[in-house]
Amino acid sequence: MILIRCQDTLTLISLFISSCLNPIRGDLVDKTLVVWVAPSNLSQRGGSALTIDVGRDHFDAIVFGELSPSRWMAGSDYWKRSLRDQEMVPKEVATSEETVQISIVYSGQQVKTYRNGALIEQHVFSGEPQVFGAPSRVNFGKRHRQAMDGAFFGGAIDDARIYDRPLTPTELRELKPNVKSPLKPWAWWTFNQIGGKEQTGRFPISKTLGGAKIENGKLILDGRSGEFMAESDRKVIFKPETPSRPKVVPSNWLNFHLAHPGPSVAMPGDPNCAFYFKGRYHLHYIYANNDGFVFAHVSSKDLVHWKGHPTTLTPSTTGHGMFSGTGFFTKEGRPAIIYHGQGSGRNQISVALDDNLEKWSKPVALEPLIRPNQDGTKIANWDPDAWLDGNQYYALSGGSPGSGKPPTLFRSSDLKRWDYLDLFMTKDMPDVRPDEDVSCPNFFKIGNKHMLLCISHNLGCRYYLGKWENEKFTPDFHARMNWNGWEFFAPESLVTADGRRVMWAWCNIGTPQTGIQSLPRELSLSPDGELRIKPLRELKQLRMNPTNDQSIMVKGNSRHVIKGASGNSLECQMEFAPTKSKSFGVDVHCNMDGSQGFPIRIIPERKALELGTMSVPFELKPGESVNLHIFIDQNMIEVFVNDRQAAVASHVTGTGNTGIQIVTESEECFVRNVSAWKLKSIYP
Repeated sequence: MILIRCQDTLTLISLFISSCLNPIRGDLVDKTLVVWVAPSNLSQRGGSALTIDVGRDHFDAIVFGELSPSRWMAGSDYWKRSLRDQEMVPKEVATSEETVQISIVYSGQQVKTYRNGALIEQHVFSGEPQVFGAPSRVNFGKRHRQAMDGAFFGGAIDDARIYDRPLTPTELRELKPNVKSPLKPWAWWTFNQIGGKEQTGRFPISKTLGGAKIENGKLILDGRSGEFMAESDRKVIFKPETPSRPKVVPSNWLNFHLAHPGPSVAMPGDPNCAFYFKGRYHLHYIYANNDGFVFAHVSSKDLVHWKGHPTTLTPSTTGHGMFSGTGFFTKEGRPAIIYHGQGSGRNQISVALDDNLEKWSKPVALEPLIRPNQDGTKIANWDPDAWLDGNQYYALSGGSPGSGKPPTLFRSSDLKRWDYLDLFMTKDMPDVRPDEDVSCPNFFKIGNKHMLLCISHNLGCRYYLGKWENEKFTPDFHARMNWNGWEFFAPESLVTADGRRVMWAWCNIGTPQTGIQSLPRELSLSPDGELRIKPLRELKQLRMNPTNDQSIMVKGNSRHVIKGASGNSLECQMEFAPTKSKSFGVDVHCNMDGSQGFPIRIIPERKALELGTMSVPFELKPGESVNLHIFIDQNMIEVFVNDRQAAVASHVTGTGNTGIQIVTESEECFVRNVSAWKLKSIYP
C-alpha cells in the first residue's frame, strides 16, 4: 500500500489519472533496469544483458565490456547517455557460476550503476532523457535491436525487470530474483514460463533467436548469436510526411546549408542516392521517425535551393529500415538505388517507378552466387555502392566496423543474378589503420583515375585514388577529408548536367539542427593527378552586398580588421602573397574590438591549416600564394585553400561577434585582394 500526501483533491485525481493512463500509453522516462545475471566469461565485449529500445536505434541498456573490458556500463545510442571513460569503474569478477544483480537507475540526466545494491558508477549526461513509448521493445543478448557489429552477451539471466521510477539502493537490495516485491515492476521476466512470458502483460510477444534458449528457469545466451526479444502488440502506424520548416524558424538555424527541418531528427543524416534526372537533382538522406530509419527526399534545379518530397522510402513500404547506399542508372536509363536494408541482413536494390522518384519497386535483396572455391565468409552485407560499366553492373559491399571484413565485389548483367567475384581492392595504403572500415562507399571515374570516396567510422570521410582494371581496384593514394569527430562524414556524390563531379557529406557539428549537409564540393583532378576541391560554382547566385579591398600590408604580430566583411551569413575570399611569416590567416566571429575570434591559420613550418584546435594537412609549395576562401553560416565554418584542401569546423559565438580580421605572426604579410559578400538564405 502506497500513501500519497496531496495538496488538494485535484492533485490526487491528476495522479490517479496519470497512473491509469501510463500503462496504456507506455511512456517511460525515469526508470530502473535490473537483471540477475551470470556472465559466461569476462572477456566478452559489447553485448547486453537487458536493453529497452524504440526501434529507431535509440536505446538504454545494461551493456558489458563495450568501451572497456570486464566493466558494466549504461549503453545508449552513440553513447549519448553513457559514461565514455570507464577506467574508474570496477571490473566484474563473478565466475560463470555466480549470479550478480546489476541495476542501472535513470533520474533526469543522472545515471547510477549498482552491483548487488552497491554503487559502482554515477554520471550526468547532457541532452534530454530518452522517452520510451509504445511500441518500445526489450532485447537480451544483442546490444540493441539494430546493432550490426556482431557483439552478443553470453551468460545466464535468472530474472530481469524494468521499473518506471528510480529505485533507491535499499529497494534494490531488498529485491530477490523470482520473488514478488511490494514494488510493482513496469515489466518483468522470470523465464519460468513457456516462451519466457513477460509477467505484467506489457510485452506479450517474445521469441528466442540464434543460440538462445530457456532452460531450468533461466535465459541462456551463447554470446555468439543468441538473443531474446520481447515486444508489445501495439504498433505505431506510419503517417506519410514531407519534412518542412516550422512557421517560426529559430534564429540560430543555418541560412545556406541544406539541413533537416523536422519532424523528428536526422541522426544519422547520411546523404544517399543522388541523381541528376530529367532536369532535376535528387538527394536522399537518412532520418528517423516513428516508422524507423527512413530516406528523406529533396530535389533541386540548381543544387542550391531544395524542395522537399514526401517520405516514401520507409520500413512500412520496403519492409526494413533504410541505411546508407548510393544511386545509379539502369541500362534502360532509370534511376535505381542500392542500400543496406536495416534489419534485413542484406543489401537491397529498388528502381524508380515514376519521374519524380517518389514511387519505387519492391526491394530485391542482393544474393550473390558463391562458388565452391570461394570463401563466402569474407562477405559483409553492409553499406553498398553500384555502377554500370559497359554492359555489366558492379556492386561493392563495404566492410562493416569491427567485422574484419574488407569490401567485396559482385557482378551482374540483369540486377537479379549476382556473381561474387572477390575482394574489391588489391591492397590497402600504408597510412590506413588496421581497424578502419570501408563504409558509405562511392566509387567513380575521375580524370584518368578512379576514386573510392568512403568513411572509416573511427576517423570519418576519406578517399582513395587508383586504377580500376580487370575487375579490381588498385589504390595508389589515400587521404582524409575529416580531422575532428564526425564533422565531415558519410559522403555522397553525383555527376551534374555539365559533367562535374559534386559531393556532399553529413556534418554532425552540434548545432540546434540535425541532418546538416556540407556545401556541395566540386571534385576534379589536376594534370598531375592531384585532387582539386572547390566550392560549388552555383553558390555565387547567393551573393549580395559585395565589398572589396586591395593591397593590404599587415605588419608582423599585428591585426587588420576587414571593413565591410561581417555577418553570420557570409562568404569571404582573399589572396595572400608569399610570406615568411610563421603563422598567418584570419580570425572570424570577432567582436567589435577584434577579440574572441575563431582562428583560421596557415602554419607553413607544420605543413598545416589550423582551424581552432584542429590541424589539417596543407603544404605550401615554394613561392606559392594562398587563396583562402571562407563560408560562415551561423556557427558553421567551411574553408577552402588553393583548391587543394577543404575543412569544416564549428564555433558557437555570442550575438554580434560577426567580424573578420587578418592576423600574422613574426613577419609582415601582404594581402593582394579581399572580396566579401553577404549570402542570401536558400530558404523562402
